[in-house]
Amino acid sequence: MSPTLRLPRADGTLSEYRLTGQAAPPPPRGPIRSRVGFAALHVVADPLAPINPTLETRLDWDATLAYRRYVWSLGLAVAEAMDTSQRGMGFDWGPAQELIRRSVAEARALPGAVLASGAGTDQLEPGPRVTLADVEAAYEEQCGFIESVGGRIILMASRALAACARNADDYLKVYGRILAQVREPVIIHWLGDMFDPALAGYWGSRDLDAATETLLAIVGEHARKIDGVKISLLDQQREIAMRRRFPRGVRMYSGDDFDYPTTIRGDAQGASDALLGIFDVIAPAASAALHALDAGDVATFDRILAPTLPLSRHVFGAPTRFYKTGVVFAAYLNGHQAHFRMVGGLESARSVVHLAEQFVLLDRAGLLRDPALAAQRMRAVLAVAGVG
Repeated sequence: MSPTLRLPRADGTLSEYRLTGQAAPPPPRGPIRSRVGFAALHVVADPLAPINPTLETRLDWDATLAYRRYVWSLGLAVAEAMDTSQRGMGFDWGPAQELIRRSVAEARALPGAVLASGAGTDQLEPGPRVTLADVEAAYEEQCGFIESVGGRIILMASRALAACARNADDYLKVYGRILAQVREPVIIHWLGDMFDPALAGYWGSRDLDAATETLLAIVGEHARKIDGVKISLLDQQREIAMRRRFPRGVRMYSGDDFDYPTTIRGDAQGASDALLGIFDVIAPAASAALHALDAGDVATFDRILAPTLPLSRHVFGAPTRFYKTGVVFAAYLNGHQAHFRMVGGLESARSVVHLAEQFVLLDRAGLLRDPALAAQRMRAVLAVAGVG
């Protein structure tokens, strides 16, 4: 019989919930051919480290790297040291270097493993004295490090650049300088201010149409140095419209956690690849769906991903920047880590009511690997909140 437990609801009541017992289809083994599917992955904090968790960072390296091997085993690619790993929210450039170094070594040891790592400017604190030259130097340091250990670059958005740039020309200058120096084509990431309020007005304008034109100008001028662009605006139509204007050979990596099946499935004029934080949560389903797409089975692709959409929209609900809590919560429920603790204490960023609803949505999507274990762990979380 499926486990039953009492869950808190938004109206202040407790209600009985019996797990469905539904399981996700087992993903086929082997590479995914029809799309590039990056999962932006979280990190596992060391809960027993003798540190102040709001000021210092210590990772459980075994669990962190084991999760990367698991995702690679599903045929997905790994996007490392990005927003999902809490860059700018407790996880800074210092520990990120060690994470990137170790992840590159792990990828080399696994045939077919694909990895790309985030390069930003988070070693540079935004302030009135920060100049464009400072931003360029910070980008150069991080890009140089990733290349020195044999990694691929995802060029992340810069809070420091958003703070000091005066107009679109400043973005053209900085990105042009960095793209002229990189050895291999990079992925450019446009992270919207729903994910990070400090990035409001990126590309030199709060008008998204004007900002889009600036990014398209950069892509057009430097296409040979750009593998693709990841758009994290939760705006399907803008993503599709931009994709249709990219030069040949430049990929659109969907960052639309609200409607990724549509953008990945594509249309007669093209399709998006994927670089998604929700792929951390739904990795088995994402792999199975993309393998179905490889076989031309669009109906199965849609059927697998359909129940993951309500889950994703919940995990990435406002305030969107706290979606990382739901990502780690799912990893905890599914036994990928022994605890529900996060870098910076971010496990407290979502209410127990929010987490209870996520538990239900994970179950309905068939994304609880071991329902009995997940129920046991959900009860432990509820007990901390006083729910017996």
